[in-house]
Amino acid sequence: MSARTCLFRFSIALALCGAWLPAISAEPSIPAPVEVLPIHSFKPGSTESRFGSLEFVGGLEFTSREALVGSISSLRMRADGRRFLSVLDTGHWLTGEIERDDQGRPITLRDLRISPMRDASGDMPRWKGAIDAEGVALRHGQVLVSFERLHRVDVYPDPGFEAARPIAGLNILIPKDELRGNGGLETVVVSPETSPLKGGALTIAERSVDQNGNLYAAILDGPFKGQFKVRKSDPWDVTDGAFLANGDLLLLERRFSFLSGLGMRIRRIEAASIKPDAILDGPVLIEADGSFQIDNMEGIDVVAGADGSEHILLVSDDNHSILQRNLMLEFRLAD
Repeated sequence: MSARTCLFRFSIALALCGAWLPAISAEPSIPAPVEVLPIHSFKPGSTESRFGSLEFVGGLEFTSREALVGSISSLRMRADGRRFLSVLDTGHWLTGEIERDDQGRPITLRDLRISPMRDASGDMPRWKGAIDAEGVALRHGQVLVSFERLHRVDVYPDPGFEAARPIAGLNILIPKDELRGNGGLETVVVSPETSPLKGGALTIAERSVDQNGNLYAAILDGPFKGQFKVRKSDPWDVTDGAFLANGDLLLLERRFSFLSGLGMRIRRIEAASIKPDAILDGPVLIEADGSFQIDNMEGIDVVAGADGSEHILLVSDDNHSILQRNLMLEFRLAD
């Protein structure tokens, strides 16, 4: 094993334990220009484009002179399929736009801006644990954000979230003493209004499990409000989720160990199975290890592609480490 690989794996382990905590910035909204390197192949050196149930469309690796860029925890696309909103686990918003070529492949990022998040008091906390944003979702003029350590789901106004304090908080329905400090509410996602959940919001824990080893989760509102569980399959941890148009739920999962390194996979949960008291599980659509173009994959969203199919976007969290990368990957749902 090379020295670089050892350092890379060590940095991942520390980050997952919450050991490296970049300072919270109190600066106002600032531009964040990036340098972008296109990714043309998901598996380096291969011309293969089909991986499991997904077809690779393209990807981007990006860096910035602005030190705040990085630590992306979750991503949501706007309805136009170009503009996006992300949250960083350092307590910042990141907005921008994806530019694509004539074939719909991502080629660069434009107009990126970063803004500090505010808590219920209107303050910009200095302690990362007070505003450790892990998930984000969009609904009815609102931005929902899930937080770890101080476990909660806050609601911000949309537009105007960049300078606003939360206007409400959702009852997470999960006893907070069951949630781990660095393994809590990793995911918040809003269901389609045409689905059985009728636009209800869901939250899922990253590594907080019940006595049977199942992940805590809840439908926070709507006609099926209540707790449910997600089957945990070690060594995988849930890092984000996104709904398909038919109401099926995609779960992005990550694994890491010193022996096997990084891995990521996506599990598909059938819409009809998502209800209170259920234990959710489903087939794996794609699985990849460190030999593919992945890093610490933490965010997923679904957007309608120009070709009429559903496209899946993934983003990574570089933990502000020079040994990790900021990636954005795009796939087409082939099945």
